[in-house]
Amino acid sequence: MPEDLSLTLIAFAYAVMLLAGLVHGTIGLGFPLVATPLLALVVDVRTAILITLLPTVTVNIASLLKGGAWSQSIGRFWPLAVWAVIGAVAGARLLVVTDPTPFKLLLALLVLLYLWASHAGALHMPWVQRRLALSMLVFGLVGGFSAGTTNVMVPILIIYALEVGLARTAMVQVFNMCFLAGKLSQIAVFGASGLLSAELLLSTAPLAATALLALFAGMRLASRIPTEVYRRWVRRLLLVLALVLLGQFGVGVVAG
Repeated sequence: MPEDLSLTLIAFAYAVMLLAGLVHGTIGLGFPLVATPLLALVVDVRTAILITLLPTVTVNIASLLKGGAWSQSIGRFWPLAVWAVIGAVAGARLLVVTDPTPFKLLLALLVLLYLWASHAGALHMPWVQRRLALSMLVFGLVGGFSAGTTNVMVPILIIYALEVGLARTAMVQVFNMCFLAGKLSQIAVFGASGLLSAELLLSTAPLAATALLALFAGMRLASRIPTEVYRRWVRRLLLVLALVLLGQFGVGVVAG
């Protein structure tokens, strides 16, 4: 973990891992969507992404291994992850060489896009199913670029899943496959750019363990809490986070 973080911020990071892990375990996705905006309230987006690298990979692998019928999900939609890798590399390279401040605005807009997409349902784009290879290219690249710059891919994938009509189990597997592919690409770019070190990964290992424990707890809670009730809570939290991030960006622009 970055050495300049105070004990208060470190404690906050652990609380974020617990919350994000619970959310991901309960609904099958959402770890970076929850963790990144929360951490971005107290650090810049680049630092938030670095802190969540190892925890996100750990959660994605555990989620990807859950369930069966991989031929209906990963076996069919693996090109989506390939294009996501290319998009993530491009996005991560941009994040390395530019000021991370504007990405707070992008992150907030992506969160709002997710909320709108999950509320509105499918967007009625018939070409997505008719031209599956092209749609995987488009949504994979855009989703990967979004993940590379803001750590958030879910809004793009949610829209795609709604249009393709993925079943819930297949959706979770496809999403986590893309998350993992994008995250590993991001790690490679950050490592080559000198932003990532073995010390950083080692220092965030306890955060990853915390996220994993919360993930398993969330998976157990999933059968006890009505999914729609839990999603409603998450949507409200994300709306507040998006509005706060927009406010922070606005204050930064005025101050600058």
